[in-house]
Amino acid sequence: MTWLQILLLLVAAYLLIAYYIRDRGLFRDHVMFFGPIMAIKTERVGFFDWFRKFQMPLRAYATLGVIMVVLVSAFMTLALLLAVPQLLVHTPEPTGIYDPRNILAIPGVNQAIPVTAAVIIGLVLTIVIHEFGHAILARVEGMRVRSMGLLIAVIPIGAFVEPDEEDVEAAKGMPKIRMFGAGITNNIVIGLACFAVMFLLVGMATPLAVPLVQGVYKDFPAADAGLPGYSVITSINGVPVASQAEVSAAMEGTRPGETVTLTAEKDGIESTYTLTLSRWPEVLDGDHDSGFMGVYYYSAPVVKEHIGNIANLGLLAPLYLTIAPIDAFIQGNTQQLAILLADTPEQMAWKEPFPFFWGMVHLAFWTGWFNLLVGMFNAIPIVPLDGGYMMKEGVERFLERRGWSRYAPRVVASISGFVTVMLILLITMPMLVAAVRFVLMMG
Repeated sequence: MTWLQILLLLVAAYLLIAYYIRDRGLFRDHVMFFGPIMAIKTERVGFFDWFRKFQMPLRAYATLGVIMVVLVSAFMTLALLLAVPQLLVHTPEPTGIYDPRNILAIPGVNQAIPVTAAVIIGLVLTIVIHEFGHAILARVEGMRVRSMGLLIAVIPIGAFVEPDEEDVEAAKGMPKIRMFGAGITNNIVIGLACFAVMFLLVGMATPLAVPLVQGVYKDFPAADAGLPGYSVITSINGVPVASQAEVSAAMEGTRPGETVTLTAEKDGIESTYTLTLSRWPEVLDGDHDSGFMGVYYYSAPVVKEHIGNIANLGLLAPLYLTIAPIDAFIQGNTQQLAILLADTPEQMAWKEPFPFFWGMVHLAFWTGWFNLLVGMFNAIPIVPLDGGYMMKEGVERFLERRGWSRYAPRVVASISGFVTVMLILLITMPMLVAAVRFVLMMG
């Protein structure tokens, strides 16, 4: 059964269950519907009161978080201000990360986000981490929490907590700002921690020199013989080989025009291929006298070194990981980082230190990726994002102390509106330019 068939079955089952619950009026106090989205909520939220025992450390954590969120908010705003003029001058094609379907981080829609257990768990954890941050700080700051719940559309797509609106409205200054910033703080802290864990895990894996053919060059012997990518070469002319170095040694004595018998294994099935070797193309290495098969290998040691170099970037590493692996995966450049995102054939070129190792790596990556993405996006000073509410409260208190409260709504609306326009331009510019080009071509 394919993923598409499984998805269709899940959608059908969800719609049947949702219709049955709504039609029979079941669980009216706990289940609500917003179109096809089902909200399951509970008012049993007393366990959040337990966190009031730790008011001082949690307030200190949240205060430091506010400083971090303000810095992230400033960074995101500056990034928008710098990116939009660049897009106006050099507008990319709406492909890769600029493809419309890749704008939203929706599993199965975004080309780089597969529908896997690691992705779903990472997404749900991110939502819960964010909402629990708000709820815990609401109680620490004396604001009541009315309910909490999950939003489901086949799979959990969101979570929510409902602080008492009157309590939130009555709160002023830092208590309110800390409450709004707590979700972002949790996301960024957990995101950074998950990426750190991912780097530690990958550091535990041992690269192998297995001769794993990642691909073949078109119109060269291996391609002509039908050797598929991600095959492991096991012998050449009947001589067993166990590493890329042994393959190279076996090929040293060959010459262009010579015929060799190559045995390779793929998906547990061993096949034999007859190759008539060619000359080495000058673009690769024109000085070789030996014959050329026309294959290129997956190099686990190179990949591990590359991932280690990313880790050495320090605080820039998380920013790199939020973009580079995704764009590389979409563009098909999977040599370096695809192994971090999902199960790939490259895993056979690594020695795993314990069972389910790569599943843990993928869970750490996606939990870190979703948390950082949600945290940074929510820090943008746009109402109704958390960063916007923090900006609103800060502006209102700042102007209130100077007797300029009447200007607060205009200032907040101006900042929020300006940043919103920048964000919309960043998202839509490639599509708008592509549409204009299409109209001009048709004209």
